[in-house]
Amino acid sequence: MSAELHITLAGAERVVAAGTTYGEALEADGRTVVAARVNGELRDLASHAADGDVVEPVEISSPDGRAILRHSTAHVMAQAVQELFPEAKLGIGPPVDNGFYYDFDVEQAFHPDDLKRVEKRMREIVKQGQQFSRREVSDDEARAELSAEPYKLELIGLKGGAASSDDGAGVEVGEGQLTIYDNLDPKSGELCWKDLCRGPHLPSTRAIPAFKLMRSGGAYWRGSEKNPQLQRIYGTAWESRDKQDEYLHLLEEAEKRDHRKLGAELDLFSFPPELGSGLPVFHPKGGIIRKEMEDYMRRRQGESGYEFVNTPHITKSQLFETSGHLPWYGEDMFPPFELDNTEYRVKPMNCPMHNLIFRARGRSYRELPLRLCEFGSVYRYEKSGVVHGLTRVRGMTQDDSHIYCTKEQMGGEIKSLLAFVLSVLRDFGLSEFYLELSTRDDSDKFIGEQADWDEATAALRQAAEESGLQLVDDPGGAAFYGPKISVQAKDAIGRTWQLSTIQLDFNQPKRFGLEYQAADGSRQTPVMIHRALFGSIERFLGVLVEHYAGAFPPWLSPVQVVGIPIAEAHTPYLHDVAKKLRERGIRVEVDTADDRMQKKIRNAQKAKVPFMLLAGDDDIANGAVSFRYRSGEQKNGVPVEDAIAEIVNAVERRVQV
Repeated sequence: MSAELHITLAGAERVVAAGTTYGEALEADGRTVVAARVNGELRDLASHAADGDVVEPVEISSPDGRAILRHSTAHVMAQAVQELFPEAKLGIGPPVDNGFYYDFDVEQAFHPDDLKRVEKRMREIVKQGQQFSRREVSDDEARAELSAEPYKLELIGLKGGAASSDDGAGVEVGEGQLTIYDNLDPKSGELCWKDLCRGPHLPSTRAIPAFKLMRSGGAYWRGSEKNPQLQRIYGTAWESRDKQDEYLHLLEEAEKRDHRKLGAELDLFSFPPELGSGLPVFHPKGGIIRKEMEDYMRRRQGESGYEFVNTPHITKSQLFETSGHLPWYGEDMFPPFELDNTEYRVKPMNCPMHNLIFRARGRSYRELPLRLCEFGSVYRYEKSGVVHGLTRVRGMTQDDSHIYCTKEQMGGEIKSLLAFVLSVLRDFGLSEFYLELSTRDDSDKFIGEQADWDEATAALRQAAEESGLQLVDDPGGAAFYGPKISVQAKDAIGRTWQLSTIQLDFNQPKRFGLEYQAADGSRQTPVMIHRALFGSIERFLGVLVEHYAGAFPPWLSPVQVVGIPIAEAHTPYLHDVAKKLRERGIRVEVDTADDRMQKKIRNAQKAKVPFMLLAGDDDIANGAVSFRYRSGEQKNGVPVEDAIAEIVNAVERRVQV
C-alpha cells in the first residue's frame, strides 16, 4: 500500500499521507468548513481520503453547509426528546428550507412547555461537544440495533426506494451501504445516542452556532393519510446568531403579512368549513380585487392578440386518458363520478379542452400562432397537509393560455411571452425576478421522445438566457409532457414565490392528432405552449396581499377613497365630491357613522384605504378638501378638481401611494 495519496484540492494536485482525513487535507476547523465535497458527493471531515479524490470545502454558510448543520441539529433534538420521553419512537428528521423537523410517535401531543424542556436539553448536548461518528452496518445489524424502532425498521426494508421519495426518507437510507451515526461523549468516547442516517454531519455538536425550536404539530408517517399520525417538532438552525435573528425577524414580518389573517381583517375572503378544505369564497371587497385583476388581464391579452374561450368544469374521464393526465397526474385529480353509465371528472387542467377547440375545424398556417386564453376553474386534490390559505387550494381559477404555433415561430413566441409575463408582473408591483428551467431527468415519469424534449429545452434555455435574468436549472422538475420556465419573484420582504410558468409541449398535439395545413399543402403538427401568468388568481392574490401587507396600490384597492366629514353638517358636501369621483370610475365611500372624526380616520387607516378626503367649514367655503394619506401625511385646502385629478392619475398609472 502506497504511503502517499494524490488528491486535487482547490484545483491543484496535492500529495498527502495515507490515512489523511478530508478535514486534515482541508485544514478545516470544523466550524467554518464543516464537510467536504469529494468527487461531487458530500462527506464527513473525519472520512479518509483516497487516491485520485477531488476535494472541495463545504462552508457552514453555503446551502449544503446549512443543510448539514440543520440535519445535525435534528439529531440533537431527537436525542433530547428520547432522553426526556423514553417511550418516544423515532420517525424521520430531515433538513428543510430554513430549518429542520423530526417526527416522533408519542402517547400525547407535545405541549409548548415540552419544547422548552427539549430545547434546554439540546443546549446542554451542544455545550457537551458530542462527536458525530459514522459507521457502516449490514441490513441485519441495523435491524438488530434498531429493533425497538419500528419506523426505522420500515425504512431499512425500503432502502433503495427511499432515496427517490419526497417524504424525507432519503436522509436515512439510500441505495447503498446502511450507516448509523453515533453521538459519542468527547471525553470517554461512550455512546450517548445513535440514529440510522446517511449523513454527513458536523464533526461535533459544538459546531452548532444557533438554533431554536419553533412549534409542534401532527404529521402522518411518510406523508400518507393512511399511515399513523406522529408528532412533528419544527426547528431552525443557522451559521450565526445574527443570521438566525434576521430569519426570526423575517418570520415576525411574514406573520404580520399573513394573507389569511389580513384577508379576514380586510373582509376579502374566507374558508367556510361547510365547503371543505382548500375551497375559498371571495367577499365583495375581495371580488373587486379579482375583477380588477381579470379586467387588466383581459385588456392586456386582447392587445396582444389572444382570443378568449370558455370550457366546462367537468368532462368524460377519457379526455384525460388521451391527454396523459390520468395515468401521469391521476393522484392529484378528484375521484370520478358516473353519469349515464359514463365516467366523468372535474377538470384539473384546461389544456385538453383547448386542444378540442383547435381540432374543431381545419387550421391553416396563416392562423398561427393561435393564442387561446381562458379564466378557467380547475380542481386539484391537494393533500390536506399542504393546503394553505389561497396559496395552495383545491379549487382555483387559472388565467390559462395555450399558444399553437409552428416550430419556426416557437423561439420568437417564447421570447415575446417571457417579455409579456415580466411586464405584467411589474405592473402589479413586483420587480425582482429570476428564472428556473425545469427539465427532464432519467426517471420514468415523463412521456414523449427525447429528441423532442431536447429541442424544447434548448428553445426555452435560449429565451431565458437572452432575457438577461439569472437562470437556475431544475433537473427533473418538468411537467410530464414538457420542460418549463417558471418566473420566481421576490416580494417586499425578500421571500421568493413561483408565479408564472411557460411550458413547451410537443406531446399533447400528437396525442390529440392536432394538425394544420402548411404553406406547401402538407399536414403538420403544431407546437403547443402552455402559459399561466398568475399561476392561479387565488395564489397570486394571496402573494399580493402579503407583498403589500394588505395596503394595495389605489388601482387594486377595494375602496380607493373615504370621505370623512369633520362634522355632520359637512356630509352633503362630501357626497357631492364622491359623486364626481364615481363619475371618474373611482370607488369611494363617505363615512356617515356617529363616530368622532379621529376614530373615522383610524378606521380608514385600519382598512388600508389609500386616500382620505376630509372636509370642514373652510374646505367647503373654498371648494376644497384636506387630503390624508395612509402614511399619516396630510395636505390641506386642496381644490376638489385637483384632488380628483391626483386620485385618478394614481389609479390610471397603477402607482403605490
